[in-house]
Amino acid sequence: MATRIGVDIGGTFTDLVYFDEATGQTVEGKVPTVPSAPEEGVVAAITGHVPKEVIDRAEFFLHGTTVGLNALLERRGAKVGLITTKGFRDVLEIRRGDRAEMYNLFWKQTVPLVPRRLRLEVGGRMLGSGAEYAPLDEDDVASAIATLMAEKVDAIAVCLINSYANPAHEIRIESMIRAAGFAGGISLSYKISGEYREYERTSTTCIDAFVRGRMANYLRRLDGKLRELGFKGTSLITRSGSGSMTFEEAEDRPFETIMSGPVGGAQGASELAKMLGIKQLVTADVGGTSFDTALVIDTKPQVLFEGMIDNMPIQSPWVDVRSIGSGGGSIAHIDAGGLMRVGPRSSGAVPGPACYGKGGVEPAMTDAAAWLGMLGPGDLASGIHLDIGKAEAAINSVGVHIEQDTEATAAGVMRISSAAMANAMREISLDQGLDPREMTLLPFGGAGPLMGTLLADELGMNHIVVPPLAGNFSAWGLLGADMVQSAARTRVLDLVPGAFETVNALLGELFATLEERSTAHAEGSIKSARLDLRYKGQEHTLSIEVAVEGGKLSETEPTVLDRFISEYARTFGSTMNQDVELVSTRASTTVLLPRRELSYTPKRADGADDRMMDVYSFERKARVPFRIIPRGRILGQVKGPAIITEETCTTYVDVEWTVSSGKAGELILERIA
Repeated sequence: MATRIGVDIGGTFTDLVYFDEATGQTVEGKVPTVPSAPEEGVVAAITGHVPKEVIDRAEFFLHGTTVGLNALLERRGAKVGLITTKGFRDVLEIRRGDRAEMYNLFWKQTVPLVPRRLRLEVGGRMLGSGAEYAPLDEDDVASAIATLMAEKVDAIAVCLINSYANPAHEIRIESMIRAAGFAGGISLSYKISGEYREYERTSTTCIDAFVRGRMANYLRRLDGKLRELGFKGTSLITRSGSGSMTFEEAEDRPFETIMSGPVGGAQGASELAKMLGIKQLVTADVGGTSFDTALVIDTKPQVLFEGMIDNMPIQSPWVDVRSIGSGGGSIAHIDAGGLMRVGPRSSGAVPGPACYGKGGVEPAMTDAAAWLGMLGPGDLASGIHLDIGKAEAAINSVGVHIEQDTEATAAGVMRISSAAMANAMREISLDQGLDPREMTLLPFGGAGPLMGTLLADELGMNHIVVPPLAGNFSAWGLLGADMVQSAARTRVLDLVPGAFETVNALLGELFATLEERSTAHAEGSIKSARLDLRYKGQEHTLSIEVAVEGGKLSETEPTVLDRFISEYARTFGSTMNQDVELVSTRASTTVLLPRRELSYTPKRADGADDRMMDVYSFERKARVPFRIIPRGRILGQVKGPAIITEETCTTYVDVEWTVSSGKAGELILERIA
């Protein structure tokens, strides 16, 4: 066991959960996010909720943040120069020759992170086999370096064709850049990605260079603040592909933290699914500015090996989390056609929804929920008490345009929001060939339990589990983020007897690379591997997990082939009469953090005795009496309608639903047959 502190930064609130090893207690806290200085929100959360003696003995600080993601989306990163092979200057704009939205006549291509004048070509070329076809033209390199330094770039990305097979030219360019006196960041594609696909590898390398300085500065500032508070342990940040890495490792590989924020919830859902024996789970993480959803199948979050941000690919392990701009702060507005829309624009942490009384005047989803009574008496975290009068005025500002009264407008806002969220959940489920009606819904985040029965209605679901610490569940998920490192290498070969001799040699190289990155992974780590396989003639692959023993595969080629065919049939509904080939080999090492149990018990005193309140029922399409019940008082089965209150979130239980408490302190909502 180990005392640890987890902090997850959202667009509106910064959530904290800490586990105190000495007492076995799990404590949560929530404070407003500070958009201009996110580390200040982290400090406020810790100082406001964690006793000094707990900070002093804490062994781990685990963090989830969207600093890198926001830097990309808002284009607030480094000025980057790119050095690439002759003929590949425009790969970021040529892309794959396809269009992200085929039938959108007004689609516009994302502006590249590196403008064309800062993308410079050099002579020299490696083959896919790793052999040198043409030597590196060092005069071209010297000229490119001089040009980029004259442009005063902050970082230089180097991406040469086939450098994943032989990085010698990239290594030489790096030494020449440093010899010229460049002191900024350098991102080499062979270190970033060992996989083929020149466009994707170039994109990933440029993203790494773009966010490197901003992420490094943020992590250094945050770590300094933690040390000032008396923290003496290890600082970790979650990876996009689940697991965590030290702050030092994140400074060296910042592109692996782009989706650090949303991953905590998926990790927590995985642990809870294992604890409760749930086979198929879909999450609904509803925050202030965004909605995130992920699948957990057989207690594992679904991981992809390439992500996409703002139409820019990233070659990195990536928990399949789908995000849309819909949350508690999403603004309702009238579009050009006179229809009401909700989001993606958000009131954020400042000024927040109108009902927060902090200067907001536009109608947010939270204003609609407050007016309908879905938030109960209206006492929220961080001392916020809802101003229903201001919510009404904000809602009427759009209601007048659609000629609806306050209640109909507010109900419409909630329905539009839930439909958008349900569409994201439907998409991620159907992509895996799964029917959401047969799955369990896990809503969390500040507004997740509020939306639970609405989302279940949209998707025809009958079973909902609201986890303990639901309002801060992503922060709780961070506490179990084991330290993980991964690497991949492309080597195309036929999957035939004897092929694994080559694979095992590759694995040896990959595991050695991982040990070099971090001394923490040199001893006591668990090794694992995956193989990317496809039928010959296909472009894309399926990734199959393969057993490893002593750093080598412990399965045979025929066994892995059979598993690939079964997985292909499950995913696509058929198989092909073609030979199978291996494209890439993936290696991972995991250092397990000490285990901790979910030991949360809601306070029985987190509200007064049961009260009654008229609240809008979406089943009845009218206001009906709802019971207002503190979560700690749910002992047996309670029949809706009811509002379940707790410190950091509110659970809305509509008519035709029951709610009861489970063995781990979770709330179980079931539709009445």
